Amino acid sequence: MPNRVNGKVIKFAPPTSPPARRRNVDLRPREYLTPAELERLIEAARQRGRYGQRDATAILVAYRHGLRVSELVGLTWSQIDFGDGVLHVRRLKNGRPSTQPLHGSEIRALRQLRRDWPEGQFIFQTERGGPMTAAGFRKTLAAIGNAAGFDWLVHPHSLRHRTGYALANKGVDTRTLQHYLGHRCIEHTVRYSELAADRFAGLWQD
Repeated sequence: MPNRVNGKVIKFAPPTSPPARRRNVDLRPREYLTPAELERLIEAARQRGRYGQRDATAILVAYRHGLRVSELVGLTWSQIDFGDGVLHVRRLKNGRPSTQPLHGSEIRALRQLRRDWPEGQFIFQTERGGPMTAAGFRKTLAAIGNAAGFDWLVHPHSLRHRTGYALANKGVDTRTLQHYLGHRCIEHTVRYSELAADRFAGLWQD
């Protein structure tokens, strides 16, 4: 039966489908950052007032250890061993946990962060003392990318991709890279080795 109001037939528009999600390739030039872009991002983060040290350190740690955003915001101070200079990484998505070395720049940044935020168990905290959320870090990183002059949306996984490509370009073998990134299946790691620029080194001689 048609719908009627005061004797008039009311026609309803048919339901519409939500717009199709745009492909990543249409949103940004690539899924990873270059070394210069990473430095630009960290420098822009340092300019963010009270949160600058926290945000710059978060970007550095996420990159150096290939952390997923949920792994990053879930980091606690108990996972840091300043004495031995290591980070105990707990992977999500059934990934492999590992103990990874911390380098000088990370140790200095983390010590400074602990002095700035002496309370709480989480490394990357909000003003209320709780951990940053994954959504909160995504929003923060997008804002930093915008401040750094990126004309595309910078997302947390681009830091993890930067890790994979950086280590592959250093000649790290695929099995070691798999364990470092915590991949359960090596198929997820091969992409970095396949696209490493050094695979083609020496093909041309000037």
